[in-house]
Amino acid sequence: MPRQGQSVETCILAQWHKKKGDLVNKGEIILSYETDKAAFELEAPASGTILEIFYQDGEEVKVLSNIAVIGQPGESVDGFKPGESSLATDSSKKLSESDVIFKTDTGEQIESNNTEYFSEPDQIKISPRARKLADRLNVPLSRVRGTGPDGRIIERDIEIAAATLRTTLLASEVLEQEGKTTGAMPTGPGGRFRAADLITRTTTTNDEFVIKKISNIRRIIAENMHASLHNSAQLTHHLSADARKILEYRKMFKSGQIKEFGENITITDMVCYAVIKALIIKPEINSHFLGDSIKTFHKVHLGIAVDTERGLMVPALKNADEMSLPELSSGLKSLADQCRKGNIDPELLASTSSTFTVSNLGNYGIEMFTPILNIPQSGILGVNTIVYRPSDLGNGDIGFIPVIGLSLTYDHRAIDGAPASVFLKEVKQQIEAFEITIR
Repeated sequence: MPRQGQSVETCILAQWHKKKGDLVNKGEIILSYETDKAAFELEAPASGTILEIFYQDGEEVKVLSNIAVIGQPGESVDGFKPGESSLATDSSKKLSESDVIFKTDTGEQIESNNTEYFSEPDQIKISPRARKLADRLNVPLSRVRGTGPDGRIIERDIEIAAATLRTTLLASEVLEQEGKTTGAMPTGPGGRFRAADLITRTTTTNDEFVIKKISNIRRIIAENMHASLHNSAQLTHHLSADARKILEYRKMFKSGQIKEFGENITITDMVCYAVIKALIIKPEINSHFLGDSIKTFHKVHLGIAVDTERGLMVPALKNADEMSLPELSSGLKSLADQCRKGNIDPELLASTSSTFTVSNLGNYGIEMFTPILNIPQSGILGVNTIVYRPSDLGNGDIGFIPVIGLSLTYDHRAIDGAPASVFLKEVKQQIEAFEITIR
């Protein structure tokens, strides 16, 4: 199973296109699989016969694990089989919740099983505050990806992990080895799911309704959204900007009056261009909140929310502040196309890859909404539809003009209401005074 990015640890086998005993040629597509962020296809690394398939459609597999063997008929596959599961069918070898022995960092055995993780190797890089929080929240450090300097685990990483790691060690093994899922109610300590709480994945249907287990991507989205709301202090401000200038530019682009730019520059492109300018002028919100510190960026790596058949994805457009409007437009369209085709680089989908995110629901006619932060980012801007509202046209005349709604959600731990409002006002001014330059 190939590794798709350093942050990807498992993949879901979506569909085998070949079966055991089939002849395959090198380069032929034999498998479709997906990570929690995107879908991919696997080519046969060699020509031959598929001698064995170790995992079936729908199973979750660790990256770099053997999933099948291609060779010549009669060759043995025993040396390629994945390691035997610790959850053996022999009852004498099966684990139970009481079999797990817990130890402190000094090696002393803990009599109570209220702590759900083993002490970790000394080589794990973790800040003292993060280790203390991990001890309090019972977070296994082996399942935490550090985002601090040199991969160091920081307090923020523990907070995010605590919101998503909701199973005991035994339950985690059952989830991985037997393909089960969590039930409706956890009964373990600290609200964790025990092995006895797990159920088999099923699809239930009758004449009145259908119940279908959510996809891996949908599960990750749900956990991330819950973790975002649970682990941050989110507040949203709403403001409208005069859209007459960007609508006029859009009309000129479509008619070919500005030939250097082409005709595909969209309202979203122009709003993102204005946002980038505002982030350069007011950089406080172009940051990550890291618990005990704030990381403010000099560059703008713009995240853009993309709706796909597999779910919402937010890829990062690196160094967007260095791009002209046509370059920005081309980059955003390329990212969206890669997301929908399923060949986006998973590293670009990590929330830490973007410094600020834009989410546009204007095409759906939404007049106002509350976007959810892509933590650890400090801000996200929601772009709404254009509507007509009364305005002072000057000389005492009142008329209706087109305005575009802007909804800024920010982490109040990282930035206060006043500077957040100043940034949103700057976005408004950049839209209303929109100008283009050719670089």
